[in-house]
Amino acid sequence: RVDLVESGGGSVQPGGSLTLSCVASIDTANSFSMGWFRQDSGEARVAVAVLYPGDKDTYYHNSVQGRFTISHDTAKNTLSLHMNSLKPQDTGLYYCAHKRTHRDDYEYGQGTQVTVSS
Repeated sequence: RVDLVESGGGSVQPGGSLTLSCVASIDTANSFSMGWFRQDSGEARVAVAVLYPGDKDTYYHNSVQGRFTISHDTAKNTLSLHMNSLKPQDTGLYYCAHKRTHRDDYEYGQGTQVTVSS
């Protein structure tokens, strides 16, 4: 099992920026995928941004296209999510996620809260 430790959440006004970071306890250079999922109160987790280290492909939820950027520092086993032009609907608990191979389920960190309000 991998340990994923998130940081960087907080409260920000609409239009502001935040960067989330996630440090993994294993070498993630050859992992199948890593990503950020958001969970709103009472809702299921939704993939916000996912990165595939093998071919550097990325996926973004439609609602964050052009505003969020996911990046992966393989030397530090760190996944980041740079969030710009934040909106109140971006509010939620953000989880770092890791999938070792395409056959595995995602493993999640403890989550970090992001709140966007005026």
